Amino acid sequence: MPRVVVVGGGWGGCAAAAAARKAGAEVVLIERADMLLGTGLVGGIFRNNGRFTAAEEMLEMGADIFAVMDRCAIHTNVEFPGHKHASLYSVYKIEPAVREYLTGLGVQIMTNARVIDVAKEKDKIVCVVVEKHEPVRGDVFVDATGTSAVPANCTKYGNGCAMCILRCHSFGPRVSLTTRVGVEEWIGKKPDGSLGAMSGSCKLCKDSIDPSIVRELEEKGCALVPVPEHVREEEKLLSMKACQQYALPEFIENLVLLDTGPVKLMTPFFPLEQLRKIPGMERARYEDPIAGGKGNSMRYFGFANCTPELQAIGPVDNLFCAGEKAGAMVGHTEAIVTGSLAGHNAVRKAIGEKLLRYPDELAVGDFVNHVIEEMKKEEGRQYKYTFSGSIYFKRMVQKNLYTTNVEEIKKRVHNANLKDIFNTKLV
Repeated sequence: MPRVVVVGGGWGGCAAAAAARKAGAEVVLIERADMLLGTGLVGGIFRNNGRFTAAEEMLEMGADIFAVMDRCAIHTNVEFPGHKHASLYSVYKIEPAVREYLTGLGVQIMTNARVIDVAKEKDKIVCVVVEKHEPVRGDVFVDATGTSAVPANCTKYGNGCAMCILRCHSFGPRVSLTTRVGVEEWIGKKPDGSLGAMSGSCKLCKDSIDPSIVRELEEKGCALVPVPEHVREEEKLLSMKACQQYALPEFIENLVLLDTGPVKLMTPFFPLEQLRKIPGMERARYEDPIAGGKGNSMRYFGFANCTPELQAIGPVDNLFCAGEKAGAMVGHTEAIVTGSLAGHNAVRKAIGEKLLRYPDELAVGDFVNHVIEEMKKEEGRQYKYTFSGSIYFKRMVQKNLYTTNVEEIKKRVHNANLKDIFNTKLV
């Protein structure tokens, strides 16, 4: 039985581990922190706009990790500016549910385990070096380490460490496998040419805001709180956010709040003194990042050069990329789409089978293949790509790939001969 080692326990890594295990491999998932999901611990949005199409395609292909998200949803069919039919999962319930799902599949999970180096023999990685643990050997490896969680980046390119859910100072910063083996990497840029991008939302404690706002949130999943003109800060929304699908006037004129367990504030950060000048927010307190009045985590450092099959291009031939490591793909859905393919192809590589490529006739295929191509262009790395908005969603609509017709989506997957591909044992 081949052994697949996945490094990084965010949504991409979890999806890769699930796909590799269901394909028949022995799987070890290594995460530096004490919980899985990374930024998914403070995320919560899925099925909005084109993410609905992508999720249904993936479910039809057998990526049932989306069913775990659905089971943890506390709101469905939520509308907020620029977004329709969103689901919101509880950020408090999701991590134990995903851990239980992976354990049930037989994935070996190592937390509090920071990978700090790799060992190679000729053109293959043979093991990863894990801080305070024995080395972990494998036949094929998946780099799902992401593009953030290096405190120096938050200080140099952001507003300093904002004490976010990534908790670098407690568990150590991420170490990229692609960096260690010499794969070519690129850094994302903002429109003004500066490097990186800031995470796009914050969490507020429910008990700290007006009860009437909380009631609306818990009833509808969303609430818009008008922001007086004298406390608006347009430039941070328009120039700093990783999540450009939210760079709309409504997000400047209002606080857009979503209920994901805590209150999700859809802006990178908001100075606390200014926030408390908004009616209903007089006693507001940040839950994550704790310094959300000052800044947020910085992301999009170190995309790796890889193929549309998500195999890293470089000195080793047994390394695949998942999540943001594969390119400027924003969101949990997007990470699962790449992670599932990377994990599945890791097993194909181990047994000498032809690698799978998502076909362009599927939304997930057009997305991955297009973004991988754009990452190889300097101008392409100035943008962020997501099924839920901005430039990719426009492309998705133009190519008639966006639909909420589940039967049509199922037919699409059937025509591509990919029904239950992620439930198919290869070993």
